[in-house]
Formats: sequence, C-alpha cells, structure tokens
Amino acid sequence: MTTTFETIRPPRGASPARARLATDAAELSLDGTWRFDLSPSAATPKDPSDSGASWGTIEVPGHWQLQGHGSPIYTNQQYPFPVDPPFVPDANPTGEYRTTFVKPADWTGRALIRFDGVDSWFELWINGRSIGDSSGSRLAVEFDITDALVDGENLVALRVHQWSFASYIEDQDQWWLSGIFRSVAVLHRPAGGIDDVFVHADYDHTTGAGVLTVDATTDGATATVTIPELGASFAAGERVVLDGVEPWSAEAPRLYDAVVTTDAERVLLRIGFRTVSIEGTVLLVNGTPITFRGVNRHDFDPRAGRAVSRETMEDDVRLMKRHNMNAVRTSHYPPDPYFLELCDVYGLYVIDECDLETHGFSLVDWRGNPSGDPQWAEVYLDRMRRTVERDKNHASVVIWSLGNEAGWGENLAANSAWTHDRDSSRPIHYEQDAECEGVDIYSRMYATFDELDAIGRQAEPRLENAELDAKRRGIPMIQCEYAHAMGNGPGGLEDYERIFDAYPRLAGGFVWEWFDHGLEVTAEDGSIGYAYGGDFGERLHDGSFVIDGLLLPDRTPSPGLVEYAAVIAPFRFQFSDDATNVVIENRLSFQTTDRAAFGWVVEADGVEVASGVLDVPAIAPRSFGGVDLPAAIPAALAEAVGERFLTLRAVTVEDAVWADAGHVLATGQVGFGVLTAASTVASAAASTASAGSVERTEDGGYVVANAVFDAAGVLRTLAGVEVVTAVLDAWRAPTENDRYPGHDDEAPVVETWRTDGLDRLEERFISLEVVTEVDGSTALVRRTRVAGGNTDVGFDVEYRWFAVGEGEAASVSLELTALRRGEWRNPLPRLGLTLGLSQGDPRAVPVSWFGAGPGENYPDSRVAARIGRFSSTVGAMQTNYVVPQENGVRQDTRWVELGLATGGLRIDGTTPFDLAVRPWSIAELDAATHVNELHAGSTLWLHLDAGVNGVGSATCGPPVRQTERFIVSGATLGFTFSTF
Repeated sequence: MTTTFETIRPPRGASPARARLATDAAELSLDGTWRFDLSPSAATPKDPSDSGASWGTIEVPGHWQLQGHGSPIYTNQQYPFPVDPPFVPDANPTGEYRTTFVKPADWTGRALIRFDGVDSWFELWINGRSIGDSSGSRLAVEFDITDALVDGENLVALRVHQWSFASYIEDQDQWWLSGIFRSVAVLHRPAGGIDDVFVHADYDHTTGAGVLTVDATTDGATATVTIPELGASFAAGERVVLDGVEPWSAEAPRLYDAVVTTDAERVLLRIGFRTVSIEGTVLLVNGTPITFRGVNRHDFDPRAGRAVSRETMEDDVRLMKRHNMNAVRTSHYPPDPYFLELCDVYGLYVIDECDLETHGFSLVDWRGNPSGDPQWAEVYLDRMRRTVERDKNHASVVIWSLGNEAGWGENLAANSAWTHDRDSSRPIHYEQDAECEGVDIYSRMYATFDELDAIGRQAEPRLENAELDAKRRGIPMIQCEYAHAMGNGPGGLEDYERIFDAYPRLAGGFVWEWFDHGLEVTAEDGSIGYAYGGDFGERLHDGSFVIDGLLLPDRTPSPGLVEYAAVIAPFRFQFSDDATNVVIENRLSFQTTDRAAFGWVVEADGVEVASGVLDVPAIAPRSFGGVDLPAAIPAALAEAVGERFLTLRAVTVEDAVWADAGHVLATGQVGFGVLTAASTVASAAASTASAGSVERTEDGGYVVANAVFDAAGVLRTLAGVEVVTAVLDAWRAPTENDRYPGHDDEAPVVETWRTDGLDRLEERFISLEVVTEVDGSTALVRRTRVAGGNTDVGFDVEYRWFAVGEGEAASVSLELTALRRGEWRNPLPRLGLTLGLSQGDPRAVPVSWFGAGPGENYPDSRVAARIGRFSSTVGAMQTNYVVPQENGVRQDTRWVELGLATGGLRIDGTTPFDLAVRPWSIAELDAATHVNELHAGSTLWLHLDAGVNGVGSATCGPPVRQTERFIVSGATLGFTFSTF
C-alpha cells in the first residue's frame, strides 16, 4: 500500500513559487511555542481539528530530536532505512503540531501561509480543513488559506513525517533531523498587490552603465519602480539604462534601494548591478576574471541543528569575511533566506544549490536512482523551480547548482534546461555532470594536485564523446569541494592555491566545510562535549565524518581556518635579498591597495628593534607593484645582532560591517641570518660557561648540574622538578587524516605506523658509562634500544648528559641521538624527546617561546605562522578538536620558557626543534574519543622533536605530499635545561 507521503509528486495545493519579498503588506509570525505530540509511526490517531490543548509543547523553529523527542541520526552516504523507493519504514516517527492565530479584522483580499523549512513531508489543515501537503525540506512553500479562515481565532494543524519518498532525494551529508525548523508566517495579500518580482540588473563594464529591468507580477494593477538615489522612476517591465552606477561585487557590495509600488502595496528591493559571464575558459564578474576563495556551508548550530538564528548567520558571514573568503556554496540546499540577504550586504559570491541529493544510491551501484526515473521528473523540477524563484533577486547569487551527488539523468538535464530558460544570466553548476552535458562550469571534488594542474592546462583525460570533450575542455573549472577540513588540517592549502593562481581556467574552489556539525551534549560529570555519528545509538552511521569544518562547534576558528585566511590573503609580499625593495601582489579583482594600510617591524631574536609605516602607491587589482623600503629597514637589520626578521602587515584603513579598522588582511616575513636544522643555536646557559662533571650520589645515582639520575642513568629530577618520564618517542595521537588512505595511498598512514610498532615502543637498556671528554669534563652516556612489540625495526638511542657552567648557575645539557635500525622507509609521526614533569595544574603553566607561532603549525600547514616570541599557557596552546588527536605543535622553536610551580625552566635547542606542551599524555589523547573525556592530571608533558609529519587531507583528498612527510634515517637533538 502506498500512502500519501510515499506518493512521488510535487506539493499538493501549494501556490506558485515566487521570490522572497520585503513588503509593507502585513505578516503574522507563527514562530514560538506550539502544541506537539509525537507518534512512533505514521498511523497517528490525532484529529486535525484537535487543538492539542492537553499535549506537550515544542519550540518552532526547531527539530523535535533536539527537544527531547527521538534521537538524531548521522550518515554521510548511507540511507538509514532500506533502499526501496518510494517506500519508507513502518517505524516512521510523526509529529503533530498545533498553533492558533487571530486574523486581523482589517485584512481583505487573500491570505497565504508560508513555511520556510519542514523536514521531511507534511500535511496542512486550517480549522480542520485540508489545505495541502509538501516535501522539499529546505525549500519554501506557500498555501492560499483564504477560504479556510474564520473571523477571530484560527487553528493551524501540521502532521510531519520523519520519513517520506522525499527522503530518498535528501541524502545530504548531515544529521537527519525532523520538524518545522525554519520560520512560519501568515501573509496578507491585498487586492491589487504585487505577487512576484524578478530583477534583471546587469552591469556594462565597458560603459559603466547599469541595465535594469524589473518584472512585476500583479493581479492586474500597474506597478512602478523608483530608485531615489539614481533619480530613476519607470514602469515595471521597462528596460532602462542607468549611467554611472557603481557595480556590485564581493569586494565592493554596492546596493541601491528601490521600491516597486502599486496602489495597494510597496515592495522594497536592494539591487546590485553585476554581470556574470564566461569568455572561453574564464569565469568573469563585471568583465573581470574572478577566483572563488570560498567554503561550503550547511545551516547548523550545535544546540539547534538547522534552526539557525539570524545572529548566528551574521556571525558566520562576518567570520568568513574576516578570514578573507569571497564565496560560499550553500551545500547542499538553499540556505535560510536571511543568509542570502547577508551575502548581498557583506559581499560573498554564492553558488545556490538545489535541495537534492541521492548519494546513497551509489552504494547500490545507482540502481533505482531517481535522477533518471521519469516518475520523479516533476518532483525534481519543482525543487529547482522553488530554488530559483525564491532567490532570483539576490546579487550575491552568481551560479545556480542543480544539486549534489545525485548521479546524472534526464531529470537533472531537464532541470538544467528549465533553469537556463528561466534565468540565462547565471551559469549552471553540477559536479556529477562529469561530461558537462547540461552545465556551464566543469566541477570536481577533491581533485589531487596533479589532476588539478592537468585540468588547468586543459590536459585532463579525454572523453569518449568528442563534442562533449571539446565543450568540457573549453569551459572554466572549479573545485566545488576540496581541502577536507576534518580534524587537524587541511594540509596542502598553499599547494592548491599555487595551482589555482597558475591557470586562468581555474576559478578557485570551496573548502569542505565551514562548521563542525557536533551536537552539544552534557556528560554525567557536567562537562560539555559534542556528539557525532554513533553517539545516539544509531545502527547505521558514519561516525565523526560530520566533524569536518573550519569552525569548531563552539565557534572557535580552527587552525585550519587561520591557515586558509593566510593562504588566500588579498596581498602577497616578495622581498629583495638586501631588504631594500618589496614586490606587492594585489590579488583582488576590483580594488586597488588604497583601502589597506601597510606597516613594517624589524625584530632581532624576536625582540622589536624598529618599526614604521610603509607608503604603498595604489597597486591595481590583479597586478604587482614594486615598493622601495625605507632606509631605516636595512639599517636596523644591519645594526641588530642575532636572527633578524622583517615583517610586513596590511590592515584595513576604515571600519567595515565585518571588521573594525586595523583588521589584519595579510602578513609577510623574511629572515636574515636565520637558523636552520643544520645551524647551531647559541644556548643562553652554555654560551659563556665552561663544562662541568658528572657526580655520584650515595644511593648509586648520578648528578649532572641541576639534573638527578638513578643508578640506571634514568633522569629523575630536573631543576628540582620530579621527572615522570624522559624517553625517545615517535608516536603521535593519530589525526583524522592519519586514519584515512587518501586518494594516492593504498593504506592509511597510521596502519603503517602501527605495523612498525610506533604506537607501542619499549626501551631496552644496553649500557651506561661516564665518559671523559677531550676538555677533561665528564658526561653520562646511556644507550638503549627502542622498538615495538612484534617488529624487528626500531631505534638505537644514545643519551649524552653533561654539565655546563659551575655551581648554582650550572645547567644540564643533553645530546640525544637516534638512528633507525631495520628495514623500513615509512615516514615517522614525529621523533624526539618526551618529558613528563610533575606539576600541580599543568594547564595553567605559562609558556613563552621563540619560534613559529602564534598558533599550531605543521610542515604542510604553516603559511599563517611567523617566527617570533610568543606567550601563552599550556591550556591555551591546545586545540580542542571534537575528536582528540595530534595538535598544538610549534615548529622551529629556538627556546622555550616554562613557569613551573618550583620556578622557571628554560630549554634551549642547539638546533631549531618542534615543540608541543600538553596537560595530558599522547596515550590519553589517543585513547579519548571526545574532547570532554580529556582531563588534565598532575603531569606536564613536553615533546621536543626533530620533526613531525604533515597533516594532509586524506579523509577525503590527497594524503601528505612527499615533500612534507617526515622521512629520516635518524636524528640528533641537543638541549640545555636551565633555570630563570
């Protein structure tokens, strides 16, 4: 038996799709507290005439699973029910919603009720009278309820089913959450009013004129358009040319207020003049090539799911702009309509995507995929029509997308044809039209570096169909998804950007994705954590694959977001070798450098010695300009002693809606006399002191300056602090990217590490001796072999401890040598000394260091880092990824100072080293599955490493590139431990 919610058809009884209009016609919001009852199946006994007075309540907008009714489910591709379209399980939770409103006495004409988002299928009654039904969860729908209304109070009844035929085409990578999750409103439609408006606002970049037509749909009334700022007034439907308009772009989002008027209604418009076009293989806005530096964004809030507040949406847009983004893809459905208003005002290019995905059919070889089934044709077309009609007047929307990961078929081809006919001003995108039959832009997901480079050169593999091959090879290309931001990563952003820059055909890309979709939960101990797939007892789920954003669930920008901002910065700097000149690249498409101020600072060993303002003449968009640096810069560099660094910064000159004046846009740094791994750092303690000797203790142990060892030569006390452990280590808590193979490798790198035993290293004592050096001093030399169980590979290790200085000023130095033994060529996670120091509250320990910072950085993710002196605390130096994993490294550290309970401890490296400080061990970090499971103990963990492996984006993309893999045959590290 097929029920109504299993019948494949568009909404029943709905009004024609139209634009979302700002109007002076009355509107009653129905957001707020509704009556609610949940049935475990679709066979609910509730009467639509029942007001639900005895039921419980629920907040609208909202999802019932997040308000105590049922549980969320997360899948990426999998359908959480049998693939048997259009049928769904008998266990089909069904929500009954009730609310009332009073029809104003002065309302004449018609009345509509609008639902901006209901998941997944619902039926509507007004005062017990059936009005219609609808699917298309993220698509607005309106019903004419005029004839069902009564004077006074009116009862609205909705029956919402969690599962329906529509669930098969809403298999987006997100939580399955149900209910009325966007706003509901009753709209007054006055006689003689304006039902729809379509703005066609082009910009002629050759003349500077705007070409405007505003089509208005009325019930016979005459409509007039006025634009006061331009002194324009004309009839709706008339084509006008307006000289001297300022165009809209993401860099300068100029909007003109306009009014469409009849005797009965005024519609307010915000018009942006802009033209999107394609010339050959190049995508243009207003006649200028553009590069999307964007991100994919779902509507999401960790407490409210897809019921996102306006404040949260605005914060999203501000953060995107502050991190140099210029574009957003609304994956994988039209967003809340307010989000597009923000994109118009703040300036973001938008790929507006239809609410359509059938990804789960790929797991059954696409058998039964609705995209090629004629039964689904009208449903597909209805979804595309509702997408386009609602959002057609937004200047920010520059591309329509047919949907996501739904294969290819005649229904998608028909949607493309309809959209081209309805709106020829915007190109069409759809990634799974691999042969570009119905699209204007070639799109890929997660193309590797080599693949992307080949596409840029128009050298991608040929299609069998020569005509389609020629078409595809001759159009622009974008990466609609790349740089999968799951956990610590993505690595390789700079490499991708370099390829985008190299080829005009490549119009940029969109990082996957904006937000970690962790749902906030409170543990029994009161700690706040974030749930992912499987945490709600789902039988089928895709685990933490939903935790893959640039923004952590608590809205903290991840290191990946900070890195992305640096990679896509609007300005780049190329310094001359003698610091007398810099070439500044202006990467903007429309604006000169005039809206930025440039400053410089010279530092010696991390201490500022000179600074000033850099006068930069206006550099045109998409061009380079050479600038002579002030004479004070080379003078300061010449006079300074030690490692010297020149840093340039570009900041905003004026306040903007997204940031105050002084916001940093771009940074560049160049070093002089900079130390490398082969250089020697001058130790503060060792530079002027003579060597000391090893002394014996009464219990058979040893003392070397401020360090105490037991009889086996194991370090027990350092500068008066109890040492819990001091051992060579090569393991790291695997990142999410370590756990996936990536598009180039056959196995996840963590599997090779475990095979090599790096997760279970054990130390075997070989020898201990006190040796006399050439200068007569003595050193304590301990030799061990470190390897993992069930392997024949490992490390030969030598710890050489010796004293520098005399008396109370003496410090201990360590020379640590580790050589790989056995047959292995795999990269290492890391390699270095792990020190555990007893400490009451390790999170509160102050940390200062001279090295790369201020945030965490790795070999393939360090554009945002610069060399300098930085200060923080151990707690603040952790990145609280939802899934605990490797984090917090600061590379190229020269020295670090720690404010321990017993006093200050300073560690100087004889060569730059990679530093991590943590309030928990690697084992604890590895074992935890959620961030709130981590609890600081009484040990401060220090990791002083010769190097670390990169992070890559292997969760969905390429693994770490060969050049950023930590492949060594051994390492020698040197440290001096002193007090201050």
